[in-house]
Amino acid sequence: MDRQQLVKYSRQINLADIDIEGQQRLLQSRVMIVGLGGLGCVAAQYLTAAGIGHLTLIDGDSVDRSNLQRQILHYEQDMGRAKVDSAKDKLTRQNSDVSISTYAHFADEIYLNKNIPRHEVILDCTDNYATRCLINKLCFKYKTPLVSGAAIRMEGQLVSFEYEPEQACYECLATLFGEQQLSCVEAGVLSPVVGVVGSLQAVECLKQLLNIGNRSKYEEKHQIELMLYDAMNNEFKTFSINKNPACKICS
Repeated sequence: MDRQQLVKYSRQINLADIDIEGQQRLLQSRVMIVGLGGLGCVAAQYLTAAGIGHLTLIDGDSVDRSNLQRQILHYEQDMGRAKVDSAKDKLTRQNSDVSISTYAHFADEIYLNKNIPRHEVILDCTDNYATRCLINKLCFKYKTPLVSGAAIRMEGQLVSFEYEPEQACYECLATLFGEQQLSCVEAGVLSPVVGVVGSLQAVECLKQLLNIGNRSKYEEKHQIELMLYDAMNNEFKTFSINKNPACKICS
């Protein structure tokens, strides 16, 4: 790192769990964000500010007026543009240390199968059940950590997967709730709720990259923790998710 970077990231470097070595690790890391909607916009901003070396942004959608209430990287003048292009413009201006590549298509198996192994952490910021299951399947295949977030109405959900032998995967979790039929279009969502969940996804991603906190690979873990956020009552609740012995992906 040069002197300017030491100043830019000084508040992170001052943290004992990060220091110069940890910041250097972040500057050399590669993270994939699937979905540049409400969750992805927030997570991408914080990861860019934190100094992630390379971000890959994936989304096949374009900016619509109804997105502007919660997708904070997209402005009124961006309507009609590809979301990945709109996001890249803002993030590039935010931090020139970060290189950004884009895929202006919806996530497909061929692309993900080729590119997931090139990244250290994957963020699932999508709102599509089939895509979530596809991302999980390929992250399990390559044992690439996955941070999954969701938000609807005034509720949020966060869960991270490391794919240790005795741990559950997203498919195990999905069998508990089934395929979610509602989206923000039908049910609505309070805009700061996606901000809370997207920020937490960024935190979990950084912890994975730095190997710190309760996601440390040095700790023996057999259960996955699901965090639920209730904005109406300002409550967080955490539940342990066990591996499904009949899971078609991880068992």
